[in-house]
Amino acid sequence: MYPEMPFYKEQSETKMKKLTFPPQHQSQMPAMESQMNPFPIYDNSEYKGSGKLKGKTAILTGGDSGIGRAVAVAFAKEGADLVIAYLNEHEDANVTKAAAESYGVTCTLVPIDLREQQSAQKVVDQALTTHGKIDVLVNNCAVQFIQKSILNITKEQLDQTFQTNFYSYFFMIQAVLPHLKKGAAIINTASITAYKGNQELIDYSATKGAIIALTRSLSTSLAAQDIRVNAVAPGPIWTPLIPGSFDENKVSSFGSDTPMKRAGQPFELAPGYVYLASDDSRFMTGQTLHINGGEIING
Repeated sequence: MYPEMPFYKEQSETKMKKLTFPPQHQSQMPAMESQMNPFPIYDNSEYKGSGKLKGKTAILTGGDSGIGRAVAVAFAKEGADLVIAYLNEHEDANVTKAAAESYGVTCTLVPIDLREQQSAQKVVDQALTTHGKIDVLVNNCAVQFIQKSILNITKEQLDQTFQTNFYSYFFMIQAVLPHLKKGAAIINTASITAYKGNQELIDYSATKGAIIALTRSLSTSLAAQDIRVNAVAPGPIWTPLIPGSFDENKVSSFGSDTPMKRAGQPFELAPGYVYLASDDSRFMTGQTLHINGGEIING
């Protein structure tokens, strides 16, 4: 069971700046947000919605926890109904559903393995059955596995990483595109590793680079239809991927090497997704928002 979740206004600036994490590791994959210490902060109580997404329907993959949960809550505050696809993290997903629906919207959960192409169509069918339309697609699900050398990356790991992080995005776009209308938005979650690389996340970084290329190419393909395609490239963010992949020592210092000397919290990314989903970004496509604690990115 989750205790009551903390909000940003309850965190002092000093505590946020010096935030470190107790050593911890989760052996299961996917890792669970309900087992993290401290819990990620997914809702900023000072963020007040203004109807930017009122009447819209959004599909979020990997929306059960982490960045996906924060985006779901922010979208809900802005009035969007939600369809959340996730693998099997049922406890986490139910917390997300309750948090989103507390803002007066509908949140439908779809537990499914998006590595399979036919799964994407099932998610789309659920959205159409429930809401009759789709306005926004957020591709966000991901896995990562630490390996000291490329020689240690098996074909099985490579397949799982690409199937989860890239194929699922591709399949979701193919399934949703026939139902998107003028003004719709597709948002892909990339990563700072697409630009900087990571010596222990070689296959993960490769998938994120592929997502950037997909975003840029697809944006030019869909511009004439007035369908925008953009990406967000997070830096180090406190999500279940971290204790689920890094060892205890790396978790305890996670994010301390950023210019801001801390990891980000999921809620700190969510307004970027709202911007890309709403009409505020109507003249923006093929671009990437870098929300990373001050890292300077070229490319």
